[in-house]
Amino acid sequence: MEINKTKQKRTNARWMTVVFLFIVTAINYGDRATLGIAGKAMSGELGFDAAAMGWVMSSFGIAYVIGQLPGGWLLDRFGSKRVYFFSILFWSIFTLLQGTVHFFIGAWALIMLFTFRFLMGLAEAPSFPGNSRITAAWFPAKERATAVAIFNSAQYFATVIFAPIMGWLTHEYGWQSVFFFMGGLGIFVSAITLFVIRNPKDHPLANQAEVDYIVEGGALVDMDQKKNNGKQEGPKLGYLWQLLTNRMLLGVYLGQYCINCLTFFFITWFPIYLATQRGMNIKEVGFAAAVPAICGFIGGISGGIISDFIMRKTNSLSIARKTPIILGMLFSMTMIMCNYVDSIGLVILFMSMAFFGKGVGALGWAVMADTAPKEMSGLAGGLFNMFGNASSIISPIIIGYIVAWTGRFEWALVFVAGHAFVAAFSYLVLVGPIKRMELKKKD
Repeated sequence: MEINKTKQKRTNARWMTVVFLFIVTAINYGDRATLGIAGKAMSGELGFDAAAMGWVMSSFGIAYVIGQLPGGWLLDRFGSKRVYFFSILFWSIFTLLQGTVHFFIGAWALIMLFTFRFLMGLAEAPSFPGNSRITAAWFPAKERATAVAIFNSAQYFATVIFAPIMGWLTHEYGWQSVFFFMGGLGIFVSAITLFVIRNPKDHPLANQAEVDYIVEGGALVDMDQKKNNGKQEGPKLGYLWQLLTNRMLLGVYLGQYCINCLTFFFITWFPIYLATQRGMNIKEVGFAAAVPAICGFIGGISGGIISDFIMRKTNSLSIARKTPIILGMLFSMTMIMCNYVDSIGLVILFMSMAFFGKGVGALGWAVMADTAPKEMSGLAGGLFNMFGNASSIISPIIIGYIVAWTGRFEWALVFVAGHAFVAAFSYLVLVGPIKRMELKKKD
């Protein structure tokens, strides 16, 4: 009895950490969505057509993909704290600068917007591998899907909070104000990173009982601890071939590519779809886009909770992760129904259903935290995100040309929904058993 009384009560610093990841990720996606909200007013003023806007939207994805492997290597080499700080700071600066492109004339405005968007994508590259890496360090396996769902659901919450604000700013103060607001907010939050993001063993709010708990549950608490001896080198790039030839990871990469097609449609073309094909004004678009985003947020949190519940009941990572992903992706195909209705209310309903399903199935980062080799968690996450975000290059361009050629969005919705089906197929057939990959060491 005496032992029980003196037993140290476990702290919950890990949940404070993931709440901060949620805030950062919300700003991250808010910055990505700026062009979706300000795009109609900007293109009208600067004379950009749909195909040009598609290329501008894809510029982010081009840089984001290019930066994944270097970003992951930097995380493994220098640790999460420093890389995370500089990532947020610089992407926020380049977001702010997009509000200045109206000072350029003609084609130069398009070139500068493409450039600033490109640099923003390059700076954002370490963000999600950093999230995954921090989650792997702080959370036991039985809580990991919920933690990932919390920060990942910020992409929907970003639309809920920032779309109405950005719509109002565009209407009242012009499209430039959207970029100034979001960029300034990110610069402020970057400073807070230096105080919040720490190794579990070094965090002043995490006691030994919490550290012991997460270590026993499989958390990789020593990832950044090893950097303190001053002799730590970056991960060996020669091991990349093992990641690229692993069937489980290849299936996960394909699934993430397809899931991200849905993500980038919702944060880029969806507001433009509402404004152009459905005839809504910019203030209405901001609030209408928030409704599916709320459903996506609920779906995202639900998917993580369901996955961890199944994990506790079955002790099977494969069943716990695959079930929500497959069912969620199949449910998100309901967006096709928008092609057969005229009512704005029904359009929002079907898009909300699709976004809810996408939220439930968006557990790719939980799978990555479960499977990435402990020696190169950042680099493995960067490779995963590189494949996934290749969709951010390809899908906006294809959707832009579909809309430019047809003048409407019907085939664009079919294109996006088809990706949801392929994502479900990938996890059902290609991925196989989900488990942490062990690298084959070379002498």
